[in-house]
Amino acid sequence: MAATIELKYFNSFWIKKMDTIMDVRDTTAIVASASTGTTISLQDPNLYIGIGQRVKNETIQQSLPDFTFVTGVDMASNPPTVTVNQSVTVSALETLEFGPIEDFTQVPKAYASTPVSDWYAEEARIRGGYNNTNVDLGVKAYIVEDDSTQNHRSNSLIYSGIFNSRTGVNETNQFSVAESITRAVDPANGSIQKLYAEDTNLIIFQELKVNRSLIDKDAIYTAEGGQLTTAGSEVIGSIIPYAGEYGISTNPESFAVYGYRKYFTDRTRSAVLRLSQDGITEISNYGMFDYFRDELGLVGNTGLALGGWDMHTKQYVVSLQPPPCENCKADTVVRTLGFDEAVLGWTSRYSYKPDLLGSLRNNFYTSKNGGLWQHYSTAVAHSNFYGVDYNSHVTFIFNGQPSLSKTFKTINYEGSPGWQVSSMVANEYQKTNIEGLSTSPSFTGDTGFTVSPYVQYTNLADLENSLFTNSFKRKEDKYFANILNVTPQRPGEVVYGESMTGLKGFFTTVTMTYDNSQTNAGKAELFAASTNYVESSY
Repeated sequence: MAATIELKYFNSFWIKKMDTIMDVRDTTAIVASASTGTTISLQDPNLYIGIGQRVKNETIQQSLPDFTFVTGVDMASNPPTVTVNQSVTVSALETLEFGPIEDFTQVPKAYASTPVSDWYAEEARIRGGYNNTNVDLGVKAYIVEDDSTQNHRSNSLIYSGIFNSRTGVNETNQFSVAESITRAVDPANGSIQKLYAEDTNLIIFQELKVNRSLIDKDAIYTAEGGQLTTAGSEVIGSIIPYAGEYGISTNPESFAVYGYRKYFTDRTRSAVLRLSQDGITEISNYGMFDYFRDELGLVGNTGLALGGWDMHTKQYVVSLQPPPCENCKADTVVRTLGFDEAVLGWTSRYSYKPDLLGSLRNNFYTSKNGGLWQHYSTAVAHSNFYGVDYNSHVTFIFNGQPSLSKTFKTINYEGSPGWQVSSMVANEYQKTNIEGLSTSPSFTGDTGFTVSPYVQYTNLADLENSLFTNSFKRKEDKYFANILNVTPQRPGEVVYGESMTGLKGFFTTVTMTYDNSQTNAGKAELFAASTNYVESSY
């Protein structure tokens, strides 16, 4: 910063700020002890405070008396002190805000020990002669506009000169307007949110469109409209849009790449997309169109749609995180899902909320609260995320012969012991709850870990006596349970709901749960589930 003062004779001088004053900056400081007067004690001995700085009381959001400036600094004392130009009252632990230097009248006096080291005077006229040529700022390099104001071009690209570390050439600070160093995309499609370099192409993700630009080559079109690619001097060549009106909205954090596939979300069009060699595909249409329509709408402009590639399971994982909202629906929560290319479907939903996610050397990592978490590690239990155990859930629908009214009599499954039916509902009101396996002596499975125990029936009589208990029984390595209705009595019923076996309805929705917090619980598998039903009438 420079200050100009007028002297009593014909020359004027530039007073230039030097060493010590250059260290002064805007800062805050905590008051060490309460005081009344012009001397204030501070806690931190490593502050950069200078004479003439404005002082404001930040704790109570009120300015100190008008024209309160620092007039003296003693950072060598213990605790360090500053002196202000008038008496003030401050309390211990209050926060003072030191702003820019506004009072220059006492600045030279503050550094009077060696003023030459902090200030020097330069004559404004050559040789100090009367009416000699006045020193000016001179020309401005590379400025072609009369009004060189700042201009934000959110839909444009610009590149600098070359950088070569081997030869020591570094022209990254040179942006010559004499060369064609800019390239713009259609501003109607919004700002550029993401750039991704792939081989000799640059993929440009706008809010409403995805384009690719040729690098170090350009496209020449024949008379028939065909395209030929040729090498040229253009760093950023022709911009070619991908088919489809899709973009990345304002969620570049959803971008993930694996091989030649790129994944991202378009919140504006309620879509999750894959960009591959065959163009853009809307993978949210694989059975999840209405789901993402609702969930991406909740993310809004201030939420997050974090994306990453899971190298362990070969899945694209996206975490939809709506912003905090007091008046939102109760089910407005974080949704984390995985898309599997092998089955072209969304195969998994997860219970964790990451801050970042990605893969490294065949391992999948997420970060949470500044820490790094490795998934699929054998050091922790399954479905344990950030030190919290979650249960595993599988929800499916039994809907054989859709137009037939049925009574569902049993439920059966093949897989690991320990699964429970946490919810089984038909016609939105008839329901049952089937417990997991009993607490008989445990056994060790083929995988070597102790699994949930089960009942081993030694004779047919014991098995028959257990048929009407609401729990799974094992028979020939399959698990089955009778469906005992637990629906409360409804008005007009001849047979009470809780006295009936089976659930009546055209279909039934089942949720099976596995408790991963069990001691030594290992990987739980569920191969198949089935039900036995008979035709019924109302």
